[in-house]
Amino acid sequence: MAKIINLEVFQRFFKSGQVGGFLLLICVAISLLIANTASKESFETFLQVKLGFGMVNYSILAWINDALMAIFFLLVGLEIKRELVEGELSSLKSAALPVIAALGGMLVPALIYFLFNKNHETASGWGIPMATDIAFALAIIAMLGKSVPTSLKIFLAALAIVDDLGAILVIAIFYTNQIHFEYLAMAGGVLALLALMNYFGVKNLVFYLIPGIFLWYFIHHSGIHATIAGVLLAFTIPTNETDVLSPLEKLEHALTTPVNYLIMPVFALANTNITFQKEMISGLVSPLGLGIIIGLFAGKTIGVTFFSWLAVKLKWADLPTGAGWKHILGLGMLAGIGFTMSIFIALLSFSDELHISEAKFAILTASIISGLLGFVFLKSVKS
Repeated sequence: MAKIINLEVFQRFFKSGQVGGFLLLICVAISLLIANTASKESFETFLQVKLGFGMVNYSILAWINDALMAIFFLLVGLEIKRELVEGELSSLKSAALPVIAALGGMLVPALIYFLFNKNHETASGWGIPMATDIAFALAIIAMLGKSVPTSLKIFLAALAIVDDLGAILVIAIFYTNQIHFEYLAMAGGVLALLALMNYFGVKNLVFYLIPGIFLWYFIHHSGIHATIAGVLLAFTIPTNETDVLSPLEKLEHALTTPVNYLIMPVFALANTNITFQKEMISGLVSPLGLGIIIGLFAGKTIGVTFFSWLAVKLKWADLPTGAGWKHILGLGMLAGIGFTMSIFIALLSFSDELHISEAKFAILTASIISGLLGFVFLKSVKS
């Protein structure tokens, strides 16, 4: 019997992502405005204000980047698990194309960045152009309306989800400085408890979310970036293959609006604060700038398109229903919108403030280029 897929969650996620993309743009503009006015220092001082008590006393910026972003990754993890169980990734044939396309969209940009930055002090930023921003990419493809087939929108969502999973693994493996194994062991114990509750059919979300807070705390102190806790927690939340609302879908419903309307805009507001300087223009043609811009725009476009072509040619996968190769090419351009995830990885890649600012400016430039050209190109394609 064919699976009855609950599409309501995807529809909510997609619609909210569209509006969330506009909010992101507004917060980006506000952040850039603040960073280039007399309010800059006051805003930076505000972000360094400590909140909390005892061992959980962190700056506002740290709460945003480590705690709020963990909630964002929880939502991403829930989306990944749901797609694995009942969506675009639920069978080998359906999962093959977005997975292979996402792989190309990660490897080619990373290679381009590496070629520009090898033997430079900025070589550690190779993970920056690997990421695709789900909110912005879905917002732009939503604005295309009926100009593109619905299957292409679902394909982009699945590709971005796999891309985010890859970015999460990159952060966990390559952007972690020191491991404290005692905290990691405690995190493992909490994760085992969560898995057991799933196994024995516990459905009440409270019994997952409270241990999830401890999981976040232990991972945060283990040296691995705390946002990974969100994904690990997501994979323990129970779901099903029917149209009966599962605990996973209930949590996804609850998180979609605050993540898209609050958490992502707040992250953009706190982290896009680029103070423009004349030197930054020349920074766009530095190894760092070129690696990011060419990696995100050209690398994503080439990687997604070529790997998709290879998968179809080898009969490992089929093109989305109603989509042609021009659609895949345009979608590859949209995948070059790295923005939020790319900035996040840039913050983990560098300690030098100049490198961080140049990386942010290059990411912003590449994302604008990718978004505009991708939109115009797909708008011109005849369905």
